[in-house]
Amino acid sequence: MLGRTKPVVLESSYGRRHTRWRVPRWLLLLLLGTALGGGGVLYVQERYLPPRLSADASAKLQAAFAHADSERLRLQGELATTSKQLDGAVTDKKSLSEQLAAARQAAERLRGDVASLVTLLPPDPRGGIVQVRAARLRTEAGQLIYDVVLSRDHGGSKPLSGVMQLVVAGAPQRGGEASIKLKPVAITVGSVESVRGGVPLPDGFDPRQATINVLDRPDGKLLGMRVMHVK
Repeated sequence: MLGRTKPVVLESSYGRRHTRWRVPRWLLLLLLGTALGGGGVLYVQERYLPPRLSADASAKLQAAFAHADSERLRLQGELATTSKQLDGAVTDKKSLSEQLAAARQAAERLRGDVASLVTLLPPDPRGGIVQVRAARLRTEAGQLIYDVVLSRDHGGSKPLSGVMQLVVAGAPQRGGEASIKLKPVAITVGSVESVRGGVPLPDGFDPRQATINVLDRPDGKLLGMRVMHVK
């Protein structure tokens, strides 16, 4: 009874002894794979891929993209406007070409009609390479206004270049009689040519008649002439 006492161990009949908890192997493998995968991604990104942009660089890149896209839209609008204008210009050019062709045809018909009418005019009594078939001369506002019809019997297809010079006889302002040469007018004569215009007269000069001279050049060879009254 006086000996050493022994510890008393109590065991419960309703449970087992607790054991240490261990991490499952599948969870370790999953964590290890995730770590290796993330590390591989970081390695590849740092090693082979372009460097990642900072927040400031990314903002600048987005702003540059927005500006470039705005410029693209503006240029696209200008291109559409230019294309529309070009289409309009092509249409106008086509219309003008058609009008020009119609005007040329009308001019050719008119030229033919004038040629037919000229054949009804009396011939130039003086003859010549260039004939003065008809003329109407009058004064207006200090000018001699002329309307002259010229023709060539054997004109051919090549027009004849020359000048028409009017020599006017009349009374100058101081009295008496005088004859003056007016400024020559350049002309081109095919088969038929109508020459219209006006030449200044000296102050106070009163013309009565005019000699119509057709020359190959100023003061050159005489190709035709006719004396007509000034009305």
